[in-house]
This record gives sequence, C-alpha cells and structure tokens, in this order.
Amino acid sequence: MSLQGPVVVIADQKDADLVAALAAADAFPVVEASWRDGASAAARIEPAAVLLPDHVLPDDVLLREKLARAVAAMHGPYMPVIARITPEGTALDDVLPVAADAPADRIVERLAAALRVRTQHATALRRAESLTAEVEDLPALPDTDPLDDATVVVAGRGRSYPALATAFGERVGLIGALAVETAAKYLASRDVDGIMIGDGFGWRAVETFLSALSDDSRFRDLPVGVLGDVPSTIDRSRLPNLERLDGEAPAMVERMLPLVRQHAFEARLRRQLTALDAKGLLDSQTGLFTVRAFLRDLDKAVTDTRERGIGLSIARFSFPPEIDRRASLDAARLVSRLVRSVDFACRAGDGSILLVFSGTGLRHAHVVARRIASVLKHTMLLSDNAGSGQIRIDPAVTLAALKSNDTIESLLARVSEPTPVAAA
Repeated sequence: MSLQGPVVVIADQKDADLVAALAAADAFPVVEASWRDGASAAARIEPAAVLLPDHVLPDDVLLREKLARAVAAMHGPYMPVIARITPEGTALDDVLPVAADAPADRIVERLAAALRVRTQHATALRRAESLTAEVEDLPALPDTDPLDDATVVVAGRGRSYPALATAFGERVGLIGALAVETAAKYLASRDVDGIMIGDGFGWRAVETFLSALSDDSRFRDLPVGVLGDVPSTIDRSRLPNLERLDGEAPAMVERMLPLVRQHAFEARLRRQLTALDAKGLLDSQTGLFTVRAFLRDLDKAVTDTRERGIGLSIARFSFPPEIDRRASLDAARLVSRLVRSVDFACRAGDGSILLVFSGTGLRHAHVVARRIASVLKHTMLLSDNAGSGQIRIDPAVTLAALKSNDTIESLLARVSEPTPVAAA
C-alpha cells in the first residue's frame, strides 16, 4: 500500500536508506528536517507521521521539548511518532519504538501499521461528523488512556515469567499462560492488545506460534515481544510490531507499552465505528446496546411477546464489588460475543449486565444463562493485588420470566437483587 503523507523525518544526519525505503513504499511527500528545525517543520506541515531515525539524541533538551509541544498541539486524526531508541532513553514520551539497529525497511513496516490506525481514526471522525445532526445520542470516543482498556497475554514458564507478569499486571490487564498453546487459545477468544513471549519455551514452539500469528490477518498488527532471539525463519514484515526484547522486566514493559496503547486505541476505534454504524444503538465501549436502546427494545419485545403469546426471560449478571472497571468492561465484551442474534443486552450503570432472551421460557433461559456464567467464570480474570496471582470471578445471576401483569419496571425489579445460579 502507498503511505499517504506528509511524513516528516527529523535527523541531523541524512538517512539515505530510510528516505529510499519510504520512496519505495510510495510515501509522499517526505520532508526532511534537522532537530533544530524539526518542531517548526512539524507544526507547519501537520504531518501524517514523524520519524526519528537517529537513536543518538540531541544534547539540547529544549529541542526535544519543542518537538514534544508541537506534536501535542496537533489536532485531527492520530499522528504517530516512530523512533529508533536505545534502552537508555527515547526522544519523546510515548513514541513507537524501533530498535536502534533496525533497518530502514523495519521502520517503514511499523509506519504502515501506524498509518492504518490513523486511517481508522480519520474514518471515525468523519462518520461522527456526518451523523451529528441525524443521531441524538451519538457515542463519543472515550478520551481516557487506551491502556486503561488494554489486555496483554504474558506467556512463559521460565525464571523471567513472574517478573514479567507482575510488571505487565501493574500497567495493563494481564492474562497469564504457561504454554504457547494456551496463549493461542486466549488470542482466539479474547480482545488482546499485545503478547509477551518469555523464556522456558523451545525454539520450535516459538517459531510455530509466531508463524501462526503471521499467517492470520487478525493478528497482523498485534504487538509481540519476544525475550531473546526471534527465529530467523519468521518473516518480520508480516508482523510489523514484533520486537526482540532483553533486560529487566520493567524496561521491557516500557518498551512494549506504546505499541500496546496503539493497538488498544485501534480496538477502541473499531468498536466506535460499529457503534456509529448502528447510529448510537450500541455502546462503543462494550458492543452491547446502550441503556436507552435496551429499554426501547425491551418495550417492543414485551409488546410483541404478549401479542404472539410467546415467552420472554431476562437475566442479570452481577459481579463482586471489588471488580475494577477493566474487568467489568471485559465481561460485557465477552457477553457481546456470546449472545444469540435474537437476544439483546446492555451494561447497566452499576456494571451488571442485563440480557433479554427473546421467545424463550424460563427453563431454557436458565440453561443458557448457566453457560454464559460458566464462560465468564472460567475466562474473566481479576488480578490479585496481594501478589498471589489471579483470582476467578464468579458472577451472580438472577433470572425472571415475563408475567401477564408485568410492566418493564416490575420485570427489571425482579432481577435487581442477584441470587446465585451455578455456572456449569
């Protein structure tokens, strides 16, 4: 794909290899600037991306600060900054890192992945603007740090695993895996924003896992950190956010987080676009109905149930009070994958999930609710801050069936106090 510019390359020494690689990728226009002129060039041009190919930072800290301010002042869609870095430091906060010895082609590959996110953001902004007059409750893109929603799989069974799991768990949602096969299962069933492959695995297992990732377009831009050497047989161009990492666990986490943040932002944009396509009926954070849309659909479902003489049941899935926001949203996103096309659900203000089973009697709804509760129980993980690992969350479930004298208010009231329904 051609890389739509402008792209600003800031370096005091011309990087002919990078400029040639950008030209080969049809990046246009490419503007080169020195560090002294970098901030003014970025502010004047308002580029699609900024590249910092020289890992040796300028001695003048003010030049870095000026560039940081110029980048922060830019409006419009996501504008990535990609930099070659050393373990000792980086040019700006939250740059997308590339190894100091990375070839020019590697920078271009990472740039292409970042510009795909920029394109999604521009699309979301454009669609939101076009729907402003048409939709009363247009979903707004959250302005919180995407890391608040991010989840990383840490796979390992060697000496580094506890430190890596702890370091990642302090910053993002954590899923631990003691085998690459387990990690692969999580990637298929969960919204994951990065994976860290620690030590303890054989070369062949890592090669097979990375090859499977590179062959699946769903994971094309997934950040992947590998402790130690990456097998030489892996085509890195198909995994643009693959990084070889070494050092202390906190340093490796810091190296991965900008890429994880970008991927979490991309996932947020996908949910936002889905919500916009539904014209505000779906919650952009969970994929479930908004509360208002849920109540409106419930009113129609109740009327239809009475006219047709069929069943209608409702379930509320409630969670322990110590559950954090990330785990609560994770539960809602899991439910959005599990509901049948004829059913609908929402996440209530208290974090519980209301799920309506259309045309379903209480007995069958009980069976389906148990299955969903079982998936949540065995899939949701809440980090234990006491340091003893992770604990499972067992949702409490209340069920009710529509009665002839029910109103929407009375039906909802009967599922307001959760009582356990055992998960399978």
